[in-house]
Amino acid sequence: MNIHQFPTPPPYEQTLRLQQKTVEAILAEQEPETLFLLEHQPVYTIGRRRDQSSLKNTTSLPAPVFEINRGGQATYHGPGQLVGYPILDLRKRGKDLHEHLRKLEEALILTCQDFDIPATRREGLTGVWVDNRKLASIGVGVSKWISMHGFAMNVTKECLLPFFAITPCGIDGVVMSCVEKEADRPISVAEFAEKFVPRFNALFMAAESRSPNE
Repeated sequence: MNIHQFPTPPPYEQTLRLQQKTVEAILAEQEPETLFLLEHQPVYTIGRRRDQSSLKNTTSLPAPVFEINRGGQATYHGPGQLVGYPILDLRKRGKDLHEHLRKLEEALILTCQDFDIPATRREGLTGVWVDNRKLASIGVGVSKWISMHGFAMNVTKECLLPFFAITPCGIDGVVMSCVEKEADRPISVAEFAEKFVPRFNALFMAAESRSPNE
């Protein structure tokens, strides 16, 4: 497993191309599975769907919009978030997209607990929450059972304001929060990423040897 962290926020187009290139390389058995960790330059994304009302008025959004091959409604990525793109071979993991989503949630929940934040799931709502406040959005896509896209964890207060321009994840009245707000102390994206990596490895690398027939 390669873990690649970007030293500066890249443009969204660059990471989208890199994900697609890595998916193709894994299918061709030319590169190992990879976890990309980064902060983005400000951008809104939405899954390919007819109903795009969660973007509200696209002409007034303060950042560009990308329609991509993941599930879900509109969300925001930008400085102050830890964005993770696990490019994984789900053929080794039972071809179970539901399990993939739950493990992403679990890795983030456990990392929040490392900061004494009582994060959890909410029934029927993908993501990471504290009560009714949302800390992380998750949306994935697959190509021939290779995963792409992933999660965006709100770490610093800097990333919260742009969510007011949309209906985050299409959920009316959702309250977006962040790690440092819930922990009531400053926490950097790098600090959260350092705690996240071992949590991710413990959950995902242990399942690497599973086959679809097990």
